[in-house]
Amino acid sequence: MTANAPIIQDVMTLPRKLPEGGPVNIVGLTREELLAALVAAGTPERQAKMRAGQVWQWVYHWGVRDFAQMTNLAKDYRALLAEHFAIVLPEVVTRQISADGTRKYLIRIAGGHEVETVYIPEEGRGTLCVSSQVGCTLTCSFCHTGTQKLVRNLTAGEIVGQLMLVRDDLGEWPERGAPKDETRLVSNLVLMGMGEPLYNFENVRNAMKVVMDGEGLSLSRRRITLSTSGVVPEIARTAEEIGCQLAISFHATTDEVRDILVPINKRWNIRTLLDSLRDYPRLSNSERITFEYVMLDGVNDTDADARRLVKLISGIPSKINLIPFNEWPGAPYRRSTPERIAAFADIIYKAGYASPIRTPRGEDIMAACGQLKSATERARKSRAQIAAETGL
Repeated sequence: MTANAPIIQDVMTLPRKLPEGGPVNIVGLTREELLAALVAAGTPERQAKMRAGQVWQWVYHWGVRDFAQMTNLAKDYRALLAEHFAIVLPEVVTRQISADGTRKYLIRIAGGHEVETVYIPEEGRGTLCVSSQVGCTLTCSFCHTGTQKLVRNLTAGEIVGQLMLVRDDLGEWPERGAPKDETRLVSNLVLMGMGEPLYNFENVRNAMKVVMDGEGLSLSRRRITLSTSGVVPEIARTAEEIGCQLAISFHATTDEVRDILVPINKRWNIRTLLDSLRDYPRLSNSERITFEYVMLDGVNDTDADARRLVKLISGIPSKINLIPFNEWPGAPYRRSTPERIAAFADIIYKAGYASPIRTPRGEDIMAACGQLKSATERARKSRAQIAAETGL
């Protein structure tokens, strides 16, 4: 093995499923749901709010998984909790560590299905990319996940569980009695993994309520970004019910090309999508919308495309993230050249928009943007087969 070879570690744990009709899993319950569940289990209503706060802090601030360790609760109450509840996370099957430090986790959820989660360490911060569905319905032709059929939505607990598992792996839970440490290894969270988050709205919303709660995992809404391919009816709800930052998987400047790259465009075209963004409730210069634009050689990377993009987003406080295409086996596209990407970025920058070029991370372990796909579901299509289906 070379010094720069990725590290693959099998870290499969014992199964942690709840029996049918068994204890209620606390992970993923909102505060309101936890309160109601505690009352239903026999907690006196006059104590329920306090008890919910205590359990919440043990689970989400301290990372405790055993009710016996919740020492500010009476022993008989801890026994009641253990009888009616459990603290259950998905299983980590494998962890791969890239030469650049990126970590990709293959995670098994209920039913034996698998999703991938990626942690990207950077100077002074760390970003966790979480999945919201097993597979995807959108069939975006440049995306590896899009070649995997949708199996099911993730529950709120399975979404929150991805963050908790990574905090386990990084050793990020605070130690009781130790001085307070404000350093956050996972400082940002992006809903950019497998699946379309807005096709799993309620579970994503509830998971983010848990993640943003200041007495637990405590990630600010400004440090959470939800990426959508353009599920227009749910965009306003995202601002009103979640309040996180918004990114749009855009990738084309004409309906003709976007219909192929992002087929949801056939339902809500570019004009309809952009009109919904102009009405976005939180729209302001301080909370810009991010347009994600994957650079595909000879498909969407011309100077004319750059000028059309600038014209299309006029009036929307925004920035454009240019993403060099990350190839995967059988992909029908190639990455635009560095010179072409730089020229494209220059046109956007001169028009007054930030146009950072994303540095690919974790390519050696297939952890880069657009490459995620659970190992057991990988399609074996040839480049020619996919190209014939996409028409490009």
